[in-house]
Amino acid sequence: MNQGIYEVLSNKWIAPDTYEMVLYGDTRSLASQSRPGQFLNIKLEGLYLRRPISVCNVYGNEITIIYKIVGKGTLKLSMMLEGQMLDVLCGLGNGFDIEAAKGHNIAVIGGGVGVPPMYGVARALREQGQPVTAILGFQTMEAAFYIDKFRELGCKVLVTTDDGTLGLKGFVTDALRTTSCDYYLACGPQPMLKSLHKTGLPGQMSFEERMGCGFGACMGCTCHTLVGMKRICKDGPVFKSEEVTFGE
Repeated sequence: MNQGIYEVLSNKWIAPDTYEMVLYGDTRSLASQSRPGQFLNIKLEGLYLRRPISVCNVYGNEITIIYKIVGKGTLKLSMMLEGQMLDVLCGLGNGFDIEAAKGHNIAVIGGGVGVPPMYGVARALREQGQPVTAILGFQTMEAAFYIDKFRELGCKVLVTTDDGTLGLKGFVTDALRTTSCDYYLACGPQPMLKSLHKTGLPGQMSFEERMGCGFGACMGCTCHTLVGMKRICKDGPVFKSEEVTFGE
């Protein structure tokens, strides 16, 4: 974990209630310890709890995050202006194990605000020369973002929407069945992860969960595993698919 003061380089609207923010600061310690899929914890003036946000990408001294307005914290974050400063805890949680995916036909899967961390995962895989199929799920065409960014990485991109206004009408599991992928790395809401789990394919999944402290002290965010409850912020947010039970 690394605490630092980061400058807001940009904070722009990219889809309904969805913003992309680029932060500038000392990322050396973060880059040396991080795996794609980790998260930040951002302190916002007037709010007691920090807000956890997944890291989308780290490039040089810049960190990109993408967040959706869901409450007071993210609303306040959306109002931040270029040049303002943020107190940020970096390098939190356990990210994806890229090495474990080697030798497989890999699907990188994101649903809604679970898409951003998967961009960093796809980039890391592509930098190693791995072919990647990116499956991106959204509610509607208007809610979609970063599709071209994944294509620019050289990924084969499949898009699903709940209402069929873009790509395949249905869910990410429907698109997965059309591929030859035999291993997945995924982030999204629990119903999506549960559906992926039922496919029986091996993989890794990152849980989206409302957190309290963000570093394992309060037990406010947990998930069911074969060995009992585990903390999403500290033991996760990424877990191997075979260790998760969803309470079943």
